[in-house]
Amino acid sequence: MIDISKISTEKRNKKTKNIDIVSTGEMLRLLNDEDKTVPLAVEKAIPQIEKVVDIVTETFAKGGRLFYIGAGTSGRLGVLDASECPPTYGVPNDMVIGIIAGGDTALRTSIEGIEDSKDAARKDLESYRLTKDDVVIGIAASGRTPYVIGGIEYANSLGCETACITTSADSEIAQVAKHPIEAITGAEPVTGSTRMKSGTAQKMILNMITTSSMVKIGKVYENLMIDVQMSNDKLISRAQKIVMEVTGVSPEVALEYLKKYNSVKYAIFAIMSKIEDKEKIAKLLDTHNGNIRESLKTTKT
Repeated sequence: MIDISKISTEKRNKKTKNIDIVSTGEMLRLLNDEDKTVPLAVEKAIPQIEKVVDIVTETFAKGGRLFYIGAGTSGRLGVLDASECPPTYGVPNDMVIGIIAGGDTALRTSIEGIEDSKDAARKDLESYRLTKDDVVIGIAASGRTPYVIGGIEYANSLGCETACITTSADSEIAQVAKHPIEAITGAEPVTGSTRMKSGTAQKMILNMITTSSMVKIGKVYENLMIDVQMSNDKLISRAQKIVMEVTGVSPEVALEYLKKYNSVKYAIFAIMSKIEDKEKIAKLLDTHNGNIRESLKTTKT
């Protein structure tokens, strides 16, 4: 048997001990009060998150991939973050990859037993032909999940950069990962239910990692998503608005450039640089890793 008494996320929360007998309003206030502590826990981990963001950014710049690996809630959150990167930032589907113990079936149906297998994680990563040029981030609220630790150990053996996201103090995974992120959220409102405060902290950190790294590789201009995929009417309208806001052109002109280049980034660069040739635009942007600011400096020299 595992001694879960040493896992901080498994401890009882004295503040919510009577949650089962209070009114609905009081119950919600108790939950909300506990949720308010999560951003503070994440804030304390920012120096650790900063290191991981820089590593992920360097990995992307070299053509490497980011892997998330987790079980249960942690795994689902990793898959969620990975799946949102292509439509938001226009990156390939295999640039950020989320792996959950038990495979895609586990996204909807709980498959708890598989999390105890280190070998399963190794096989899952092997199926993606993991190399030393990739980075692997293990997500484990408890910090002891064998599946996740096994994945990190395998990645370490290949020479990969590895990190972890855990919400438990003094965890095993923080000792295994080269770059641990520890946001210690404390006892859950419902004992051991790490889909609550722990899950919220993990989601916040995942957002920070991918958002910051995408900004740093030129996927954002000012605070606008310039590589957003125009896959539906809402996103086409957003793209049009972005071009208008950056360049000051009319809605009609913005739409005209979007139709011509089928790219928010290209449309903005063409308008601002007054360069119309698509191949020349592509060359200039590629030279500066897609960064509009740096590419525009070249056109002014």
